[in-house]
Amino acid sequence: MDPENCGRIGGMKVLIIGGAGYIGSHVARRFLDEGFRVCVLDNLSLGRRENLFAEAEFVEGDILDTATLESVLARGWDAVVHLAAFKAAGESMVKPEKYSVNNITGTLNILNAMVREGVKYFVFSSSAAVYGEPSYLPIDELHPTNPENYYGFTKLEIERFLSWYEKLKGIRFSALRYFNAAGYDPENRIRGLEKNPANLLPVIMEVAVGWREKVQVFGNDYPTPDGTGVRDYVHVTDLAEAHLQSLRYMMNTDKSLTVNLGSEQGISVLQMIETARRITGKPIPTEIVGRRPGDPAKLVASATLAGKLLGWKARFSDVDTLIRTAWNVYNQVSQKTGKSS
Repeated sequence: MDPENCGRIGGMKVLIIGGAGYIGSHVARRFLDEGFRVCVLDNLSLGRRENLFAEAEFVEGDILDTATLESVLARGWDAVVHLAAFKAAGESMVKPEKYSVNNITGTLNILNAMVREGVKYFVFSSSAAVYGEPSYLPIDELHPTNPENYYGFTKLEIERFLSWYEKLKGIRFSALRYFNAAGYDPENRIRGLEKNPANLLPVIMEVAVGWREKVQVFGNDYPTPDGTGVRDYVHVTDLAEAHLQSLRYMMNTDKSLTVNLGSEQGISVLQMIETARRITGKPIPTEIVGRRPGDPAKLVASATLAGKLLGWKARFSDVDTLIRTAWNVYNQVSQKTGKSS
């Protein structure tokens, strides 16, 4: 669609940048379900057209293209939701310039366009990567921020920019520090797979459908019950709900917020694999390899503040629901493409 036409609709209007991506499409779906008028701006480098919804407007554009960005923002919005970041922690340590330009410069482009057009509310996809190595568990919002990769650094710097834009320009922001996003829409309305996934659950699913030979388990000698690393996984539908609730919070209170989004329940690598074997009925071969540098034994969130401020809780983030909803999508895609195991 022409950017000039995007946003010329009545009712509450939200621009979702990165809304064709894995998390962004779930966020867009949640806002549509709630009756918002939604426009998605995405360059489709990581997003997929099959993640777009007919009820939402769509502009193919990049946050580094200031002309398109300003044209879209000029249409008038109640809020902007920003999920258009590069997020591969390992890559960020090799290509910091790529992450500087897209994550930092791109976000500043959005904020500057919002200032010019008088858009007040900004929901930001941040990350638990801002914390780095845990000093204590569970990690709450008072935990020291000391990112161990450049990706996490970009998220923390953006949070700092947001605090200044709030003080100087009156923008209200929600910085949502995700832990490990996983799963798919329980109603099976989103079926676009992540491009080049590196996280545990998509890798397990790719092995289950026969697209990979095995799951590499990075270390089985951690001080955890089964020796493998423990992480906090939060269902993507729960994340989407938090975006909606945080916008409501800002509109009702005229305050910004920074909160963790996690299930507060740790799931080990082997627990995830064993549950996936049970649900999929597939053998899912594994290979134990050495620990990865910088991987802590356990990372678990405290989401108490999100519960207190937003009334938010993780409703779909148990291990069975995470795996069942992911398997529904991967199994369907593998059967459709004929590349099943």
